[in-house]
Amino acid sequence: MTLKLHDTLTRTKREFVPIDASNVRLYVCGPTVYDFAHIGNARPVIVFDVLFRVLRRLYGEEHVIYVRNITDVDDKINERAARDFPALPLNEAIRLVTETTAKQFHDDIGALGCLEPSIEPRATEHISEMRDLIERLIRGGFAYVAQDHALFSPTAMDRAAREGVLPRYGTLANRSLDEMLAGARVDVAPYKRDPMDFVLWKPSKEGEPAWASPAGIVAKGRPGWHIECSAMSWKHLGEVFDIHGGGIDLVFPHHENEIAQSCSAFGHHQMANYWMHNGFLQVEGQKMSKSLGNFVTINELLSTDKFGARHWAGPVLRLAMLATHYRQPIDWTVAGLKEAERVLRDWSAFVDGAAQGDVPQAVIEPLADDLNTPKVLANMHALRKAGRASELRASLGLLGVDLLAKREIELSEGEIGDIELRIAERNAARVRSDWKEADRIRDWLLAIGVQLKDNKDGTTSWEVKR
Repeated sequence: MTLKLHDTLTRTKREFVPIDASNVRLYVCGPTVYDFAHIGNARPVIVFDVLFRVLRRLYGEEHVIYVRNITDVDDKINERAARDFPALPLNEAIRLVTETTAKQFHDDIGALGCLEPSIEPRATEHISEMRDLIERLIRGGFAYVAQDHALFSPTAMDRAAREGVLPRYGTLANRSLDEMLAGARVDVAPYKRDPMDFVLWKPSKEGEPAWASPAGIVAKGRPGWHIECSAMSWKHLGEVFDIHGGGIDLVFPHHENEIAQSCSAFGHHQMANYWMHNGFLQVEGQKMSKSLGNFVTINELLSTDKFGARHWAGPVLRLAMLATHYRQPIDWTVAGLKEAERVLRDWSAFVDGAAQGDVPQAVIEPLADDLNTPKVLANMHALRKAGRASELRASLGLLGVDLLAKREIELSEGEIGDIELRIAERNAARVRSDWKEADRIRDWLLAIGVQLKDNKDGTTSWEVKR
């Protein structure tokens, strides 16, 4: 199997050739643990879990290292801790917030069928590596100290790029420094030499987490966001590794700044050989936001009736996510979840009791073509139609989609009542000769897997279509 992946850096689909086939290395930016993860956060976790599974199948489980970090030092964490535990010392409150939120995250993504990464480093466990990187950058002339801050200079990196030593800052985002400055939210600070300079290290306020600072800074402080991932990926995957992934929103400034830091510190033209990014998620056609009332967490989808007046099984959420190609924007809708649930109910009932077969080429080939999961699902429908239960079961396993339990396959009383209500509405429409409305209701029921039969005695019966 030849694996091809779309590389954000080159903007092309490239054949994946690992640096070392016995040690394939993947890094993905993980959560900042200050609150429940929302459904948009679930997308990169699911996408790169599928990639992890594909890489393990291709190179062997023991030859793939997947690192997904946890950011446990951040202003948002400090704010949440102070708000929720005002009576506690801030550091103690921060520990409670990060431990609780990290557990919530693991529980939620576990319900989505995601494997644990090979390594899950925490930022606070890698402060020494961050100091080392910052000191390297200062010695190399790519960073400087001002008012107890350490700052990176993209201008200094660009001078090295013109000499052919390093890549140009902005290559990943495909923008010049002027374009990035025009479109970016930059902190205006008197200690900056240039507006685009970004923070590597900053002084801690009283009560905040604080560590001994890099050489040249007397006051204790804490790291900036971008240096954390550079340090953790270096520690666990080396100076240059195979794949770096994350959401498209991280391309700039986070991933651009990671590249700047790592390449400048080690003198390489690349930090990772392939950069992969998943597309944005919106909810019912709108950007997800608390102000619009459409902000929904993974936990709410799994355990409450907030979205679609019901809670959803984890495998249903995962299947719905895979129905859209990872690089495309996804519209998260109740209708999409209902369709995923209908399909998974059908597949779960169909493969129940079937032996585990081999994953067919019809599934492997589109997966190897830049994780084309919509094509995979289309081919899995063909397996269902052809009666190939063992292969369908194996294909679900490779995608990490668990089967629904028997109790989840059966319709609930609420769902049955809803179907009966819709049938009554259809019959009323037929009585008044509103055939357009009657057909609309029939088609809607068929779309969710309910087949109607109009009997000669004037009654209507129905069954779940398998």
